[in-house]
Amino acid sequence: MSTNVTPMRIDGAAVEADDHTSVFSPYDGRELGRVPKGTEADVNNAVAVALDRHRGGAPAAHERAEILDRAAVALTERHEEFAQSISAEAAKPIATARVEAARAVDTFRFSAAAARGLTGEMVPMDASSAGLGKLGFTLRMPVGVVGAISPFNFPLNLVCHKVAPAIAAGCPVVLKPASSTPLTALLLASMLEDDAGLPPGWLNVVTVPGRVANALVTHDDVAAITFTGSPEVGWGIRADAPRKRVGLELGNNAPVIVHRDADVALAAKRITAGGYGYSGQTCISVQRVYVHQDVADEFLDAFQAQVSELVVGDPADDATNVSALIDSDETNRVAGAVTEAIAEGATAVIGGDDVSDGLLKPTVLTDVNVEMAVSRTEVFGPVVGVARYSDVNDAFAWANDTRYGLQAGIFTNDLSLGIEAAHRLDYGGVCVNEVPTYRTDQMPYGGVRDSGNTKEGPAWAVREMTEERMVVIAR
Repeated sequence: MSTNVTPMRIDGAAVEADDHTSVFSPYDGRELGRVPKGTEADVNNAVAVALDRHRGGAPAAHERAEILDRAAVALTERHEEFAQSISAEAAKPIATARVEAARAVDTFRFSAAAARGLTGEMVPMDASSAGLGKLGFTLRMPVGVVGAISPFNFPLNLVCHKVAPAIAAGCPVVLKPASSTPLTALLLASMLEDDAGLPPGWLNVVTVPGRVANALVTHDDVAAITFTGSPEVGWGIRADAPRKRVGLELGNNAPVIVHRDADVALAAKRITAGGYGYSGQTCISVQRVYVHQDVADEFLDAFQAQVSELVVGDPADDATNVSALIDSDETNRVAGAVTEAIAEGATAVIGGDDVSDGLLKPTVLTDVNVEMAVSRTEVFGPVVGVARYSDVNDAFAWANDTRYGLQAGIFTNDLSLGIEAAHRLDYGGVCVNEVPTYRTDQMPYGGVRDSGNTKEGPAWAVREMTEERMVVIAR
C-alpha cells in the first residue's frame, strides 16, 4: 500500500491534515495515493486567502490571459502525464483520457481569449433628455471568490471549465474536487502555479468530504458557486445559497431520434461512441434512441454489430473502450436498473445485468418505453435503450417527456426536419446528424429544467463570474 500523500494547496503552500483519504483505482482497487481529509477550518482558511486576493485586485487582463496561455503550453507538454492520472483514478480508458487532456488545452486557450475580450458596453445616454451631456458605459468586474465543486467523470477538463474562466474573469477560486478523483485536480493546481505563473492564492484546492463542502456553499465571503453533479445535490446547493450566484450543470438522459431518411450506418457508429464512451458516465451520454420503424431493423443490426466490437477491460490498455464504473455501488445500481427494465418487458439484445470481474458489459435494451426507469432517470452507465416510432411527432413527445433538458439529437437528411427538431426538442442544445454527446469547449453548454440553470464555455462562464458596473461621466 502506498503511503504517498498529495497535500491540499492553499495560498501556494502544501497543507496537510490529521487524517487522510485513500484514492483507489476503480478498475483493480489498488491504492493510487492519499489526500488530506480537510476540515471546515481548511475551507475557511482557503476562502480567507481568496478573499484577500480579491480585495487586493485582480492581475490585469493581459496578465491573466498570459497565465492561461502558459497553462495551455504546459498542459500540452505534460499531456501524457495528465492523461495517465485521469485514466488511473477515474478508470477512464487511456485513449479517452488523452482526448480529455487535449480538450483541457482548448479550454485554457479559449479562456485566455475570453480574458482579452472581456468588456462592457456603451449606454446611449442621450436617448433620453435626462442623459444629455452624459457619457455612459459598463465595466465587467470580478464577482468575487468563486467556490467550485467538480465531479469525478472529467477530473481535468471540468475542473478547467470552472478554474480557467474564473482566472479570466479575475476571480480567485476555492476548488473542492470530487472525493474519488482529487489527484488530477491537485496536479493541475501545482502546474498552474509552478509552470504557468499563477500567483499563490488564486487557486486553492481543499480535499474535504462532501458534507464539509457545504461550508463552502454557505460561506458569506463566497460570491459564486459553480457546481457539476447530480440534480438532487445541485438544486440543494441552490436552495442553501439563495443570495449567491449559483451555476449548475446537472444530469440528463439524452435522447436521439433516428428518422427513416437517416444515414443509418453513421447513426449507429456515432450512437455507439456516444452511448458507451467512458462507460456512459457522462451527463450527455446517449441513453434513449427512438428509431423509425422503417429503418429499425437495419439500425439495430448495425448498432449491435458496433457495440459487440467494443473492448471491455483495463483502462490502461490502448485498445479498451469500456472499463469499470467509478465504484461497485454504481455498478450494482446500473445492473439493477437493467434487471428492472427486463422484468418490465425490455429485452437485452447485447449485454445485460451480469457483472463479470467488477465490469458491466455494454448493454443494448429494446422494447423500452417512457415509463421505465431506464428511460425516465439518468442511468449513467453503459446502457442504451431503443424504441420504435412511426410518427415523428411521437418521437419528439417521447424525447421531451423528461425532467431533464441538457442536449438531444436527431439523425435525418431532411434539413427542414432538422430545423424543426431544433425548435421542438426542449433542450439546452440540439445536434443534427450528431449525437448529443458532442461538445466542443468553446460552445455554450448547459441545460434547462433539472439539467441546470446556466451555460458553460469560457466566453459564457466568464460573464457568469463577473457583474456589470455602470459608469456615468458628466461633462
